[in-house]
Amino acid sequence: MAADPATRAVTQALAARTGTDPGDWFLVFKARYGMAVVFRAVREGRGPGEVVTQIFTCSTAVDPILAAGLTPRHADVSPDTVSIDPDRLVLTDAARAVVVQHTFGIVDDERAARVAAAARGVGALVVEDSAHCVGRLARDASGPVADVSIHSFGVEKVLPTHFGGAVWLNPAADAGLRGRMADELAGLPVVGARLDLLARAYRAEVGVLNRLPGAVSGPARRALTALRAFEPAVAPAEGRGRLPYRAMRPSPWMAQTMAAALPRLDEVEQGRGALVAEYQRLLGDAVQVPAGARPGDPLVRWPFFAPDGPTARRVLHALDAAGIYAGSWYRPALFPGVEDPQRYGYRPGDPALATSEDLVERVVNLPTGGDVAEARRAAEVVLRVVAGAPRT
Repeated sequence: MAADPATRAVTQALAARTGTDPGDWFLVFKARYGMAVVFRAVREGRGPGEVVTQIFTCSTAVDPILAAGLTPRHADVSPDTVSIDPDRLVLTDAARAVVVQHTFGIVDDERAARVAAAARGVGALVVEDSAHCVGRLARDASGPVADVSIHSFGVEKVLPTHFGGAVWLNPAADAGLRGRMADELAGLPVVGARLDLLARAYRAEVGVLNRLPGAVSGPARRALTALRAFEPAVAPAEGRGRLPYRAMRPSPWMAQTMAAALPRLDEVEQGRGALVAEYQRLLGDAVQVPAGARPGDPLVRWPFFAPDGPTARRVLHALDAAGIYAGSWYRPALFPGVEDPQRYGYRPGDPALATSEDLVERVVNLPTGGDVAEARRAAEVVLRVVAGAPRT
């Protein structure tokens, strides 16, 4: 099927940024549905088995594994990257894929390459989750390390687009699997009129909901979702191991929105990088920061770890009281929480995931989409709370 002009503009822009071929890029309604296509192809091509991922993530990154009929298995993460730790990664022949997640936009080429090498050692597909860093690929000396790379234009990501995702298929990947994925991605139906209308209305609806008192906003959001009059960032079904829709391509309006935003990506990344550098300058010596989060990196959020869980909660409360939106990524694990963790392959308290659970308990992340003055105000709040926290 011939691509429309907006879709061509998006794939050409992504290819130009990454030094790849536009024909290897495919657009989807949301990034999670691109993952669903990928994992379904893995299941059909290689049979049942495991996808190795992490609990320091969103439930929507694991739902596609379950929807494809595969089994999620979680590896512990490194505090330096909040991504799978290659030094402790153990894979078996049951592994069909391994997910390399660039959490908050931290791209550690060396560790990603080591995870990819371990995956290929057992014949597993390497799936890169670049949802937090659209247009960036982990690389080694020979080029991109992943077989498949997933990128998001969704809610609270790098660009203010709210909807859309992109999948890159490495031309050097397994030809049979790659062909299966490419055929399905190219033949996906376009989202219907209802979802297109909700995407267009999303910004206005969220603006109204965010201005309502907390006691009213939550119930109103849930009521609109139940009436199918609001498309939430995470649907109720996505806490129960399911995806609400089949995989689809974005509407022409969504693709146009993506195409219009991409030319500003350098400017957006520079702005985010400036805030990351300022947070690092003001807070780098006061809190634990992932070593992979370098000053100036265009992170979607700037993460740090409070001394303990209670201090993290006090920081979040103080930021909220100061009118600074810090959010709660990724507390709890499999954010924003799931009904049955064991369905997701997660047993809370698992000693093999001790680092992940510790980081989940202590994480705070600050916005990088504002201005330097807001970053300084947020840093003042953090310093005030952390300085008054009891030492443990």
